[in-house]
Amino acid sequence: MNTLPSSAACPCGSGLTYAACCGRWHAGHLHLQAPEAEALMRSRYAAYVLERADYLQATWHASTRPTDDFSFEPGLRWLGLEVKRHASTGPDSAMVEFVARSKLGGRAHRLHETSRFLREGGRWFYVDGGQT
Repeated sequence: MNTLPSSAACPCGSGLTYAACCGRWHAGHLHLQAPEAEALMRSRYAAYVLERADYLQATWHASTRPTDDFSFEPGLRWLGLEVKRHASTGPDSAMVEFVARSKLGGRAHRLHETSRFLREGGRWFYVDGGQT
């Protein structure tokens, strides 16, 4: 797991410091949750950047959560996130379309995904995503 100083820019690209943005959700993921699907998606991206498997597992919906040990691709560097759109799809569901850029072994990659989120018990969870 990587760490960031609380005054560093948040990896999610919000323009806020890590402490004022995703850091608060990472630090309190059992008690303090992201208030909407876009914030959860941004915090999950930051968790990938920082290799926070605990946070990713805790925010993955139980119906689709991987049962294997969570691992990260060695040498993968996340380069940026762009949220294309986000919308409510029901009283307790939402979608977020985003592009995440990364680099591995000298090759650039783009992940363009539309993710689905559900809110249960007042807490948002990532369900799944379809690549676009």
